[in-house]
Amino acid sequence: QVQLVESGGGLVQPGGSLRLSCAASVFSFDHEIVGWFRQAPGKEREGVACIDSSDDSTYYADSVKGRFIASRDNLKNTVYLQMNGLKPEDTAVYYCAADFASVVITACFDHEYDYWGQGTQVTVSS
Repeated sequence: QVQLVESGGGLVQPGGSLRLSCAASVFSFDHEIVGWFRQAPGKEREGVACIDSSDDSTYYADSVKGRFIASRDNLKNTVYLQMNGLKPEDTAVYYCAADFASVVITACFDHEYDYWGQGTQVTVSS
């Protein structure tokens, strides 16, 4: 059974950095689309970043562009979200999602993913 496990969340001061990890139990992130999403209290879930494992293309929400970087490590079956310049408005539970389907990268936030992680809390506060 496919499992995605996120880690790396925590409390960080504004301007700080965190790196989230999304580890897969079965596949090695070499043919999948992986999306990073977040949900803040009282708000709808929103797409943050995507990485297409077939060609390493990436796509970012405007709110995180230039601050967040999605990457992967096939040897470790892990996808990462490096978050720099964190702001209080980045506070949310962050989820990774994966799918074997072919997805146009610019539509990755609207795709219905088959596999989701349990989420990891990111809190940005002084």
